[in-house]
Amino acid sequence: MNEERWLLPAGIEEVLPPQAQVIESLRRELLDLYASWGYEMVIPPFIDYLDSLLTGTGQDLDLQTFKLTDQLSGKLLGVRADMTPQVARMDAHHLRRETATRLCYLGTVLHTMPDGFGGSRSPLQIGAEIYGHSGIESDAEILRLTLLTLQTAGIGECYLDLGHVGIYRGLARQAGLDASQEHALFDALQRKAIPETESLIGGFGVSGGAADMLRVLAELNGSDALQQADTLLKGADAQVREALDYLHALAEELGRWIPGYSIHYDLAELRGYRYKTGVVFAAFVPGWGLEIARGGRYDDIGQVFGRARPAVGFSTDLKGLLRHGQGLEERYRSSAPVYAPWSADPALRETVETLRSSGRRVINALPGLAQDPRQLGCQQVLAERDGSWELQTIDSIDIDSIDTDLNSHRSQ
Repeated sequence: MNEERWLLPAGIEEVLPPQAQVIESLRRELLDLYASWGYEMVIPPFIDYLDSLLTGTGQDLDLQTFKLTDQLSGKLLGVRADMTPQVARMDAHHLRRETATRLCYLGTVLHTMPDGFGGSRSPLQIGAEIYGHSGIESDAEILRLTLLTLQTAGIGECYLDLGHVGIYRGLARQAGLDASQEHALFDALQRKAIPETESLIGGFGVSGGAADMLRVLAELNGSDALQQADTLLKGADAQVREALDYLHALAEELGRWIPGYSIHYDLAELRGYRYKTGVVFAAFVPGWGLEIARGGRYDDIGQVFGRARPAVGFSTDLKGLLRHGQGLEERYRSSAPVYAPWSADPALRETVETLRSSGRRVINALPGLAQDPRQLGCQQVLAERDGSWELQTIDSIDIDSIDTDLNSHRSQ
């Protein structure tokens, strides 16, 4: 049993060097990027009252949330599975601004089961939200920021699946589906289970044009899906037409900012259907079946916290970005550390402090440990020459004598 103590729970990862340094460098670059766009960083608590976590968007997270009892209050607590409800609370209850508010965040979330972000149960979630604006412009900004996030992470080839929950909601209402029927059909559509979808539609007694439009919904995906929908859903009610017109207008707006970018549509894309109110999207990379980022509009999310506000945002897993990004280790590669003796010699201390202040890493030798500095990644050593301390390449020094020579200064 003892030899198995190094094992981790399924879906829980530890990050070792140098990947941890790459993640930290990417974190800093992305948060600086969001700050340059006017997004202010917030830090939600890792654990919260369960009823706060499972309000609004959180209802979809019930099964994904680890639950425990607070020994102080006796109330149920949850470990956050998503930070969106907490950030919405900050906007609605604490900030209470009248203008649009842009917020960003980063932190570990915990899931009871692996989700779409690469199968991890402990994603390092990073995201951004806009509160207080309802319209194409804020949707377009979030989509642009999503793509720029992936580009910054070294993901050059990706595509967005763009949809609108109003299309399915309108068709379900037009077909006269009740809530349970609507959710059953929604589940089949998400799995692209076309035979099951047709069976459900027939079993619900839906016929005629309403049935035909629900049947084709799962097949309306691709770069020309909107044009197909204009024809195949022409008999839909006003809510559906408005949603399609909105997607057309959003595509035009994105074309002004990202000329030539090809948008991929999936009109059965309904992630977060129970709480999303408009545009929904997910980003994918070729050869990977799970989304790398996701987002959409969820207006009035802050209503349960006392202030309804329009909202749109996205999130991704920083560890997932590292998995798919290209060239990150090279981009964030730091200079090799310098090996220095353990000595309080003022001249050595000044040299070390100068190197560190310039961005170099300096590792002090620990007396009594004979080791090759190259095992620590060192390529240079601080050595004393005629009363001054100079950088020497390791290859120019007798490795066997390094520990003895350097640590001879420890009593100084």
